[in-house]
Amino acid sequence: MLQRSLACLPNAAAAVCHRAEEIAFDGFRLSPTQRLLVNGDEPVRLGGRALDLLIALSRRPGQLIGKQELTATVWPDTFVDESNLKVHISALRRALGDGKTGRRYISTVAGRGYCFVAPVKLWADAATGLPQALEPQRRHNLPALLTPLIGRDAGLGKIEAQLRRGRLLTLVGPGGAGKTSMALAAAANLIEAYRDGVWFVDLTAVSDPSLVPEAAASAVGLDTADDGVSSDLLSFLGDKQMLLVLDNCEHVLDAVAALAFRLLRAAPGVNILATSREALRVPGEYVYRLPPLEQPLFSICLDAREALAFPAVRLFAERAASVADEFELQDRDVPAVVDICRKLDGLPLAIELAAAEISTLGIAGVAARVREPLRAPIRQGHAAISRHCSLRASLDWSYGLLTDGEQTALRRLAVFGGGFTLRAASLLAADMAFGEGEMIDEVAALVAKSLLTVHVDGSEPRFRMLNTTRAYAIEKLLESEEADALSRRQGKCARAVLQAA
Repeated sequence: MLQRSLACLPNAAAAVCHRAEEIAFDGFRLSPTQRLLVNGDEPVRLGGRALDLLIALSRRPGQLIGKQELTATVWPDTFVDESNLKVHISALRRALGDGKTGRRYISTVAGRGYCFVAPVKLWADAATGLPQALEPQRRHNLPALLTPLIGRDAGLGKIEAQLRRGRLLTLVGPGGAGKTSMALAAAANLIEAYRDGVWFVDLTAVSDPSLVPEAAASAVGLDTADDGVSSDLLSFLGDKQMLLVLDNCEHVLDAVAALAFRLLRAAPGVNILATSREALRVPGEYVYRLPPLEQPLFSICLDAREALAFPAVRLFAERAASVADEFELQDRDVPAVVDICRKLDGLPLAIELAAAEISTLGIAGVAARVREPLRAPIRQGHAAISRHCSLRASLDWSYGLLTDGEQTALRRLAVFGGGFTLRAASLLAADMAFGEGEMIDEVAALVAKSLLTVHVDGSEPRFRMLNTTRAYAIEKLLESEEADALSRRQGKCARAVLQAA
């Protein structure tokens, strides 16, 4: 068998690739004629459009291929929005594991197009040894969890039990609570429970709600007509027994809810596990609100062994040890670490980002930085999702999804440092251009969107913002130039309450 190795050589590679029967790169083998991608000996489940993109890109390694050219190749004689291309490029990257463990295959040239950057090997004859069966044997496309879950065993048990009883479960929580990780871990444990497997639909890159069905179709390996994606998907899944994981739904919530509703009616063997910052509100939906990691209420009299029994502290210690080999939690460090976890509300993302700075700042430095968590230039690696690169980015994402009324309410409620009741919230807004009834509605909406927590221990509910959310909302309040008037109004309300008492 004639073998030639090409390391991103332009022009020459393009001509050879069109004659080759097989294109190989980094453990993958691609047969354009059989329209089959294999990783080792295992076929890779990939939608038709994503496969067309891979063929087009890998045939010209090292060359920049413009967006218009790629669109014309994959959707000939059809006008499609550029967002279609982004959705299928995203699906292709997930299938290849692009960006994980240092592997890179497709490079984006902003505003211009894409380039296949992995070295390729080409064979010019047909004796490739590729399996002839086109039906893939994979049972899932779940991305691997890069770090183990900590302190979530009880929650995983509840999620798995509910999915065995019901058909739609939505994991709801604030940004950084670990919803995606929980969904992936639960789905991985349930692969054998579904005859047709478990399939992950990442909606992060889907900005156009109309593309939600196409993203789902691509994830399950279905090539559909552009004008009938939803009906083709419903027909394809009608007799399947599988679990769909719809991840990051909040920005296309209505479209996801509509698809989930239709799937539940048309495909009785399909269950859905969704992650979102608010519920889908579909009939039959079960909502699991993901709580923060448990942390000590007090650090006094705790030694390191006792503190590590709390998941928030253990997560900090383990992530710190991963970036600083010599790190080991000492008794003297317990108060500072507990304070860090408390100021970061027990949110896994926030704790991981803080722990990543330990080798540079030390515990004292990290503790000082989290006093103003939004100002800390805390960053994850280059492969991280943009809105998960910092606390501010995560909150920017949530704030941008709010209505004008919800943004106004969030800013104004930031003046309450220790929680508040509905009556207090209504009094605060009474003589401003925001009626009492409106404030009550917006408080309910902010609870639904995981930006307020509610506790019903006493005679009336009390609401509270997480520390990180409140710091962000205060910044927005100061930018709005209504902080002084609001503070004066709050003082009058407090005086009225004291006088009545």
